[in-house]
Amino acid sequence: MTTMDCIIAFFCRADDHMQGLPKPPQATLWPSAVVTLGLRHALKGVGNHAFDRWLARDYRPLFPHLPERTRLLRRFMTHQDWTPRFLAAPTLLGVIDTYGIEWLYPRREGRSCRQIGRQGLAKHRWMVGGKLCLRLHQCGVVVAWACDTAHVPDSTLQPLIRQVEDHLLILSDLAFHAAEGAPANLQLGERGEWHDRLLIETVLSMLPLVSHFKKVMHRVWEYFAARLACTMAASNVLVQWHGLPADKDGFVSLSMAEFSL
Repeated sequence: MTTMDCIIAFFCRADDHMQGLPKPPQATLWPSAVVTLGLRHALKGVGNHAFDRWLARDYRPLFPHLPERTRLLRRFMTHQDWTPRFLAAPTLLGVIDTYGIEWLYPRREGRSCRQIGRQGLAKHRWMVGGKLCLRLHQCGVVVAWACDTAHVPDSTLQPLIRQVEDHLLILSDLAFHAAEGAPANLQLGERGEWHDRLLIETVLSMLPLVSHFKKVMHRVWEYFAARLACTMAASNVLVQWHGLPADKDGFVSLSMAEFSL
């Protein structure tokens, strides 16, 4: 599949999710086009200037009314509330985990008054940045997510679990345990105890390789949140590109390597 075909296919899938949403009177792009560009930006995984050059140089015919770069980025931030349309419905079993996203080397912390990241541990090493919390259903599709700065402990993200406390079971590691207690539907497990929890490790190993969001350069929190919102939506589109076929043992193989740009 060429990149041109991929963009058109992304637009068709985005349009299926955005049905019923009208175009604002003064807007130059339909909501489906804005979402398509947001998903491609998240998938491309490069800086804002590089993405704008790539888009304007190679794919201007697909988006003849493409706005100026800063206006386009503001639209991604303003309309990030459209991305929940791409999240999956929860199932009876889910898994949750966090992933550190680096903005600065620890040695550079505090050099700028505009710094929004904080120092914290990720994968047993120090970094300065943010933290993504993912909740997946049993097939590996994103159901809900949240983000915070890296110094925040995982247990503060328990509200993502309490949303479904009455009817869903969520598996996690011991990092989500809090001194004041845990939600009734949270099952904590030692390393290697819950093999079903390895599903989220698969997703968190695929996403950075395809969307390159292990390190980002955002300086405003709202734009960082918009980038993550588009990344989660793009992840769901990609893993379900060919459906979720299961083998004879009921195992669903997840893959998105073919969409790496």
